[in-house]
Amino acid sequence: MGRTRKGRDISGWLIVDKPAGLTSTAVVNKIRWAFDARKAGHAGTLDPEATGILAVALGEATKTIPYITDATKAYQFTVNLGSATNTDDAEGEVIATSDQRPSDSEIVDGLQGFLGEIMQVPPQFSAVKIDGQRAYKLARAGEEVEIAARALLVEELILADRPTPDTAVLEMTCGKGGYVRAIARDLGIKLGCYGHVARLRRIWSGPFDLEHAVTLEQIEPFAKTSEIDQFLRPLEEGLTDLQQGTTNAEGATKLRNGNPAICFTKAEYGDEVWVSHEGRAQAIGRYKSGEIHPTRVILQPKG
Repeated sequence: MGRTRKGRDISGWLIVDKPAGLTSTAVVNKIRWAFDARKAGHAGTLDPEATGILAVALGEATKTIPYITDATKAYQFTVNLGSATNTDDAEGEVIATSDQRPSDSEIVDGLQGFLGEIMQVPPQFSAVKIDGQRAYKLARAGEEVEIAARALLVEELILADRPTPDTAVLEMTCGKGGYVRAIARDLGIKLGCYGHVARLRRIWSGPFDLEHAVTLEQIEPFAKTSEIDQFLRPLEEGLTDLQQGTTNAEGATKLRNGNPAICFTKAEYGDEVWVSHEGRAQAIGRYKSGEIHPTRVILQPKG
């Protein structure tokens, strides 16, 4: 007989302004404890020293995590020019230096080569798996491994500020799987001066931005109380990039049992849609000939 997971049957999104010094997993664990939630997960890891948007899903919202993970995201980050580190950020050891400093125009010109569909090699200290092991574990053991380049769509990459000759503040909008540290590393190499990330902040992720975010300090006084639910955002907000449909009461019952149901939508045959009844998401699936064929059933708490 399987174990019953303890905790409240609660679903929705909490958008956290992650502080520096905590892993994304540690933040999720704090949120799960504070809400006394049965299930929790996050949509897109931030490095421990990075700050900004970490979208935490509770309960049935965890079934919608892939739609935020795959969504476009935006970052603001400071690049230290003149040195490279083994981690491509300020936490690592300096492995190369240069006295050369690019001009603003040289930086702007250099950024053009990182726009559009690019191939990016993740950092040695990353969660990429190499023969079943995380790259960062191999790197910590002193092994330098070859990591295959991956495709990344960069929609925007601009020079936002140049506080000093040694620093440049950049803003990037990109698709899934982008490593900001790799951008800093590769830009520094291209400009002949080396570079690494000194500061990183995610400023929005899919439908969520800093306007929606709360800090851990804001929610801590409400931990384990009913008042904490005021910070929770609807599960449906994580589905805004999908086409929507509706169903009737009979259809909602069918969907809860994993069966196809009537669907009213402007979607075309074969499109992925999410379907609601009385404003609440019931399922995600494929639209075919007036019906939704569910691939994810959403069993929301009653009420």
